Amino acid sequence: LLLLRRAACLRSCRRHARLGPDSLHAAGHEVRADFQRRLPYSYLQRAYIQLNQLDKAADAAHTFFMANPEHMEVQQDLENYKTMAGKVDLVDREARQHMEDYLAGVRHYDQEEYALAISFLERALEGYSTADEECRILCEGPQRFEEYEYLDYKVTLYEAIADHYMQVLVCQHECVRELATRPGRLSPIDNYLPLHYDFLQFAYYRVGNYTQALECARSYLLFHPDDEDVLDNESYYEGILEGSVDLASIKPREYAVMFLRRHKLEAHLLQTAAAGLGFSYSEPSYWSISGSRQDEHRIPSGVHSEQSDGSGRHLGKKTMPKGDRELQEGGPLLYSDVKFVYNSEQLNGTQRVLLDNVISEKECRELHQIANDIILAGDGYRGKTSPHTPNERFEGATVLKALKFGYEGRVPLRSARLFYDVSEKARKIVESYFMLNSTLYFSYTHLVCRTALPGQQSKRNDLSHPIHADNCLLDPEANECWKEPPAYTFRDYSALLYMNSDFEGGEFIFTEMDAKTVTASIKPKCGRMISFSSGGENPHGVKAVTKGQRCAVALWFTLNPLYRELERIQADEVIAALNQEYLGPGELGINPKDEL
Repeated sequence: LLLLRRAACLRSCRRHARLGPDSLHAAGHEVRADFQRRLPYSYLQRAYIQLNQLDKAADAAHTFFMANPEHMEVQQDLENYKTMAGKVDLVDREARQHMEDYLAGVRHYDQEEYALAISFLERALEGYSTADEECRILCEGPQRFEEYEYLDYKVTLYEAIADHYMQVLVCQHECVRELATRPGRLSPIDNYLPLHYDFLQFAYYRVGNYTQALECARSYLLFHPDDEDVLDNESYYEGILEGSVDLASIKPREYAVMFLRRHKLEAHLLQTAAAGLGFSYSEPSYWSISGSRQDEHRIPSGVHSEQSDGSGRHLGKKTMPKGDRELQEGGPLLYSDVKFVYNSEQLNGTQRVLLDNVISEKECRELHQIANDIILAGDGYRGKTSPHTPNERFEGATVLKALKFGYEGRVPLRSARLFYDVSEKARKIVESYFMLNSTLYFSYTHLVCRTALPGQQSKRNDLSHPIHADNCLLDPEANECWKEPPAYTFRDYSALLYMNSDFEGGEFIFTEMDAKTVTASIKPKCGRMISFSSGGENPHGVKAVTKGQRCAVALWFTLNPLYRELERIQADEVIAALNQEYLGPGELGINPKDEL
């Protein structure tokens, strides 16, 4: 009866246009994907420019950029709008209010403005509840099948109802991920909903509201009952409140209890249906304990404790995680000619090193010559302008291509081998200096030159290579770096080995996460190498090359052998074959020509 009443109600709403007119066309997957990436705002920006409505163009560009933080051209457009239109307060026209309030709450929390943090985080929870309800309702729309599937779909009434309901239930269950995902991202914020309660428990503690602190701690523990830090917090708050209130009356938030009960029931239904109806379903991990807060005040008891463990660290404070390995630096440089210049501290960052004399002047000249010979032959970007700026030509060559040209006699084979040898030398130095306990593999090796294009350098205000990170998508607006595709998430370390200095501009720079505040600037010269970890801790870029040609060997490394550079493996085999050919017949059975 309830089912019939609900169906009649919806049909009545449609008949009287209370829900608005039905769409005449169903959007296809590609159109929906474009809207998910906010591509229409890229067109809107251009249209508003033609209408000379710069304020609206700036908001459209900002809305697009929030979902596409790697799009450096739009980032430059935004800087131009701020200059031309004086536009400072940009509006994200697709902002999700619950997400905006959460991020604002976290920012106030980080600034120790706890009263404001509480206000925004509580509002974020209310907004989350509303957004969750809307998301779940939208899942109840019609389920579309491809025509040929529909014609072959012959099942009983109960099977049809069950199949349709399971599709709806999967969609509703995924609202947890949908509401935790920032625009344009593939991955949700780890531990998103529980983090609200985690931030709130400490914020309430800091403003002296211990009852709410305990309530929020207990709400968080519904999701992670074994979190030792928050269990300690719960005991700490209970100790403060004992004797003044009935501790049993302070219960987890009702919404958290209801939400988790429903979520567990849905998971059970889906797993039961998967077993009974024969479809594949695996329950994702929606709330990872690795997504917990990592600030030093996660345990409030540590704020007042003067005890320490002898190392100067206060007991009760949670230290930053170090991942699967401990970050180190200062290992041997392996080669006597290599000169240490600056370490991480002197370069104002983390996991950074600057070295000189990695290769000699003669080797620089030889590499520079082979670079011009190879790229002139059409390798790399085939003489096209840079993918990063229209004001430079960007060309490159791989190790395997160099060896191929060497074997064919188009460049000296000795020079091609030099490219291979110096890249291996750089790899060994990086592996040793950062004291890595596992093998560092090549993930990509590229000999690259940037050449300033004559007549295009006046009033230039762009970069040769915009600020970015090597294994994550840098999001300066959110002060985050998202480690997800299309970023090369498997890269662990990077290095740049320079060949020359006879050009203008082209300084390598490190910045803060805002992509604006420069923390270190390095002038390239022969034999100089800068190396650093590839993550969001090291945003970097290259200033405009305004005259001449700047050449370097760019190297990216991985600790995961699954992501070894295929061309490098082939180059290794070519070198082994060439060595065997030089030494005489052997048992390797490798023909260099076959490998090339």
